[in-house]
Formats: sequence, structure tokens, C-alpha cells
Amino acid sequence: MKSPEVSKEALARAIRELHGCEATWIESVPVKEVFEGETVWEGIVQVFSLIGHPTATRSYAWSHLVDDSGKRKFFAVLHQGPVDSPRAAVRAAIVAEHRKKA
Repeated sequence: MKSPEVSKEALARAIRELHGCEATWIESVPVKEVFEGETVWEGIVQVFSLIGHPTATRSYAWSHLVDDSGKRKFFAVLHQGPVDSPRAAVRAAIVAEHRKKA
């Protein structure tokens, strides 16, 4: 599912709310995640440098529409452990969402 873009400022606010630190935009990275031949997510992941976070120096952030109501869900995944790239961040978020539903 391809999702329309949101502003980098909105994503920086989401990082501040979710992780309690400031963020400075670095770059935009297109990501297409395919599972068993099906595209499960496609969009642009914004990469941010973190200021004042105790354990991470980067975050990968994006959002997508939840449903037809226009509400959005924001994701801000920290660069740590196995999450070492925008694509790994998307994968981690997909796995976490799947586990919540199971």
C-alpha cells in the first residue's frame, strides 16, 4: 500500500513525542517491502539525526493513513540493534504491528 507523504516537520514532532528528543532531517529513502511476492508497504522513509537521545543517534520515520477517515499513524523507529537501515526499520514496524494483531 502506497501512502501519501507528510511533512518532515510532522515526522520530527512524532519523534519528539515518541522518543523525547529533538531530530534533524538527513535524507529521504524510498523503501518497498515485499513479502511472498506481495508489496506490503511502499513509501518514503525519512532519516533523522537525534539530539539528546540516550541510546540512539538516528531515527527512521514515516506515516501512513489508518483508514478512509484521514487519520494517520506515525512511526519513528530508532537506529539500534538489528535496525540499521530504513528498510530494516520498516520490517521491524511490520513485524511489531503483526504481533499486536496476533
